[in-house]
Amino acid sequence: MHTLTGGRFIGFANYSRMWHDPQLWDAIINTLLYMLICVPLLTFLPLLLALLVQRSLPFMGFFRTVFYFPVIASAVTVALIWQWLLDDRGLINDLAQEVGIVHKAVPFLEDRWLLLFSAIALTVWKGLGYYMVLYLSALGNVRRDLHEAAAVDGAGSVRRFWHVTLPGVRGTTLLVSILIGVSAMRVFTELYILGGNTGGIGGQDVSLVFLIEQYGSGFDGQLGYASALSVLLFVLTAIPLIVLARLNRRSEA
Repeated sequence: MHTLTGGRFIGFANYSRMWHDPQLWDAIINTLLYMLICVPLLTFLPLLLALLVQRSLPFMGFFRTVFYFPVIASAVTVALIWQWLLDDRGLINDLAQEVGIVHKAVPFLEDRWLLLFSAIALTVWKGLGYYMVLYLSALGNVRRDLHEAAAVDGAGSVRRFWHVTLPGVRGTTLLVSILIGVSAMRVFTELYILGGNTGGIGGQDVSLVFLIEQYGSGFDGQLGYASALSVLLFVLTAIPLIVLARLNRRSEA
């Protein structure tokens, strides 16, 4: 059966093809690992940063600006800077060899896992400031009298954090977790730039969005397979969101 554009109806052939695509399984592993690492790091590190810069200490306005600067910088520009830093002849390897930490260049951009973790580090670094601002807004709504009452009852800073601050920002924490989870599932720029637009050595450092772009672009693009990958991405993104929403409902019950 032909469509209006001259295509041919092939049923579920594209979905069946997924099971035999080794690069897709690499992409799924990379994407899930990306999410499993980024979600906890970008959920709690920005909260700790927000608690730090919320204090009335000297130069805190400057530090807020420094932490937020990566957010407003272009993702492509930042990724290119990191690519230069992490190259075999980049600044990090040069300094590490100069001080004797390593004797030969660390293959940050050539080893599959080092490249993946470098991209994760880039994502975490770039997202800290954005989520810090969300937490700063939420912390402003936590009642001070609750902290004062807890302090009067003998609660230290750690106990006040667990029993006053965290419950007060629970809604924001859930929102941040969802935003990070979605962003991690659709990661593209970091892997595309650091991997030299080929997905690293052997094309193993790819994500689902990377594959969708790879198969769906160009005059010889495989739009049917790219569309099937898009459906898979939607399903994999929806599952953790549904789980988080259910957990939030149970905690509120």
